[in-house]
Amino acid sequence: MAAQVISGKKVAKEIREELKIETEKLIRDTGVQPGLVTILVGENPASVSYVTAKGKAAKKLGFNSIQENVPADISEENLLALVEKYNNDSSIHGILVQLPIPKHINDKKILYAIDPDKDVDAFHPMNVGRMVIGEPVFLPCTPAGIQELIVRSGVNTEGAEVVVVGRSNIVGKPIANMMLQKAKGANSTVTVVHTRTRDMAEHTRRADILIVAAGAPKAVTADMVKEGAAVIDVGVNRIGTTESGKAKLCGDVDYEPVAEKAGYITPVPGGVGPMTITMLMKNTLKAAQVAASKK
Repeated sequence: MAAQVISGKKVAKEIREELKIETEKLIRDTGVQPGLVTILVGENPASVSYVTAKGKAAKKLGFNSIQENVPADISEENLLALVEKYNNDSSIHGILVQLPIPKHINDKKILYAIDPDKDVDAFHPMNVGRMVIGEPVFLPCTPAGIQELIVRSGVNTEGAEVVVVGRSNIVGKPIANMMLQKAKGANSTVTVVHTRTRDMAEHTRRADILIVAAGAPKAVTADMVKEGAAVIDVGVNRIGTTESGKAKLCGDVDYEPVAEKAGYITPVPGGVGPMTITMLMKNTLKAAQVAASKK
């Protein structure tokens, strides 16, 4: 029996409808409109596309959305000054500097300069620490999206064996940490495997929930997956082009054979991808709600 497909598009749409209602209520009750600024350094085509999508999503929800485009040769000092300007702007609740940024600028220095209470990407060490001790203000966007997909699909996480493939700071480490917290959608037993793991398949075959962020196309094959497991594929890999010239995409999971064996599976595209921007919007709304409560 084929796996139940978990549609990130569908879940993201549901969450955005909820956020729109909450945003309208916040504006009506407090007069506070969530404000998000995205800072784009240079003209990297992928970054331009991401930032445009973030701005559109914010406007649709009723946020005040500002996009700051700065030249690729901006000095580190001037970029830090721009971040500080928005740190001090009470109408802005979320600050996002789109990565990657040019090599002459220390990206950590820029990300760490963002006020932790406006760090809606949740990359600041203070927000990472809050997540680790189970008292997050914001959760990192892609991992938070993964957790929402699991919970809203009705997959039981209590005591479940969760195996995370990959140990990046953006996905692998945070989702592993989130799944072991004493919290709804967590309380799991978590194993992290990576490029130095001796026998990866030995671990992945035990997983009730398998989260794959390997960064390699079709790295997880059907023989590595337990019958009936929930498989969340975080990867997006370009594997050529279609006849019409569109990019052909695949995940880090060998989709068709794994879908025959798994109980649940996310597609690529249309799985985890649509959730990331949605969770960024959720974090921005939360930042605005916190700011409104302090007024």
